[in-house]
Amino acid sequence: MDTARAFIEAERQWGAPNYASLPVVLHRGRGAEVWDVEGNRYLDFMSAYSAANFGHCHPRIVRALTEQANTLDIVSRAFHSDKLGAFLQKACETTGHQAALPMNTGAEAVETAMKAARKWGYERKGIAPEQAEIICCAHNFHGRTTGIISMSTSAQAREGFGPYLPGIKPIPFDDADALAAAITRNTAAFLVEPIQGEAGIIVPSADYLARCARICKAQNVLLIADEIQTGLGRAGHALACHGYDVQPDAVVIGKSLGGGAIPVSLFLARRDVMDVLTPGCHGSTFGGYPLAGAVGLEALSILEDENLCQRALDTGGYLIERLKPYEGAKIKQVRGRGLMIGVELHGTAQASAQLVTHLRARGILCKNVDSNALRLAPPLNISPELVEEFLHAFEYALERL
Repeated sequence: MDTARAFIEAERQWGAPNYASLPVVLHRGRGAEVWDVEGNRYLDFMSAYSAANFGHCHPRIVRALTEQANTLDIVSRAFHSDKLGAFLQKACETTGHQAALPMNTGAEAVETAMKAARKWGYERKGIAPEQAEIICCAHNFHGRTTGIISMSTSAQAREGFGPYLPGIKPIPFDDADALAAAITRNTAAFLVEPIQGEAGIIVPSADYLARCARICKAQNVLLIADEIQTGLGRAGHALACHGYDVQPDAVVIGKSLGGGAIPVSLFLARRDVMDVLTPGCHGSTFGGYPLAGAVGLEALSILEDENLCQRALDTGGYLIERLKPYEGAKIKQVRGRGLMIGVELHGTAQASAQLVTHLRARGILCKNVDSNALRLAPPLNISPELVEEFLHAFEYALERL
């Protein structure tokens, strides 16, 4: 087998330079463990930004995928399949919504939410044509499409890709008063991450989402939660919003919905919101195809059967408890909910990058986010033994900063 250097060079020569990947070339994985092309073993504490919530190559996911691939792979939505209805029903029952629209990537689900919110605003709320507004939060990360980057406040995400979508109003995160002040007669929706992931695992005040829900209801504005990273157990509940006793009007989920095997996403909402999307106005050839239905249904069943929401709460609580005593000279703050944990360091982003390097040398794969913080997000079913292995490695790496 070629060396890691050869694989990295092939990507550099033939690929677009839009990623600054860490110099690890992974070859296989099982559960929370992965191995590179040179046989080195690591613990995966990124979980592909929550896409691998159930670990790598979960046997039930692999079985569902292969059985369906050997039966029927793709039909367009011009026809029905025997896998879609049960998948959508399970997703609605899991999240507490009335209807679901399947897409593929998280960004596609967010774009679907934006389109549905605008159309609902015109047809149900009576907003004047072409005047609908969507409120979002500063430092959000909802995706990379041209429509979605119109909501971004990151110069790196926006520069060179304008002109941007009109009708977008960013406000500070964790500021319900700012939401109330921003709403006008043209506001169709407020799109928010319950916990901001790429901004550094920013956990809002305990009453923030509940206050936002009350404001939106009073003003007839849709509260749409982006739960692509936080949902399906990552924050300790089927939806992170449920941990705050909030049921959003609509939600987008993805990543782990595909069991780490294929891209699957959903836009879920109340029936009156979903029903504005009539035949011909929106769709996707692969959205809800038989492989997605089979794998998505199995992923939702694993979430329930393996009690992964509670396991994330328990394991995440233990990790935070063990990491909190390190706050001090090197670590500014440990924060998070469930197994979505941020470790913010003092100083510049260079410090967190160095810690990532030291952890990799000790067999732990994680990555720093935009701020000077590490994202710690292992699979939800990680074993207690592997958690202890991580803690020993973390202490060793921290001492070398």
